[in-house]
Amino acid sequence: MKKLLLNGFEPFLKYTINPTMKIVQELDGLTIGDYIIHSEVLSVDFNASGDELLAHIKQLQPDAVISLGLAGGRFKMTPERIAINFKDGERDNVGNNPVDEPIHMNGEPAYLSTLPIRAMVNHLTANGLPAEISNSAGTYLCNNVMYEGLAYAKSNNHNMLSGFLHMPASHELAIQHGNIPSWSHEDLKKGVQLCIEMLSENGQ
Repeated sequence: MKKLLLNGFEPFLKYTINPTMKIVQELDGLTIGDYIIHSEVLSVDFNASGDELLAHIKQLQPDAVISLGLAGGRFKMTPERIAINFKDGERDNVGNNPVDEPIHMNGEPAYLSTLPIRAMVNHLTANGLPAEISNSAGTYLCNNVMYEGLAYAKSNNHNMLSGFLHMPASHELAIQHGNIPSWSHEDLKKGVQLCIEMLSENGQ
């Protein structure tokens, strides 16, 4: 049985609920396709989240890593194509506010996802869930974590798949927020499960 490290984030900024946190907790320990799921919740901290991810990778030695992030305002499930070597954005949960800072001072400018993102999008839409590839993970914590995972795989384990999946808000969060599109929690969770299924169906 293969091992999948599935990461979510704690609530952040104006989002008092982060649906990724609940989803990874509910999927922890389940088997989907060829993968047994090991879930972790990462802090919204520019200086800590990357180290947290790498610590989980080193401990688990997973065959694949999928990190989940909330993209408030998006209305589709969006696997990310690329992570760039920059961190920049609003203050994180502990007050860090980087501007144009590299994630790794001498790191590669960018890394492409090694997940089967086109197959994931096709599988999602075939099962009635709107999806498309996103060409920008931004420069906030989601991009930061995606870059760290891919950089580790490049340097330490070429066989480890890694990438990032952004998702819309849940209905619960949208009601609190007041002005963002949303999906039901069950559809969000189903979307994640479908993406994991696609890893197995692609023989990865």
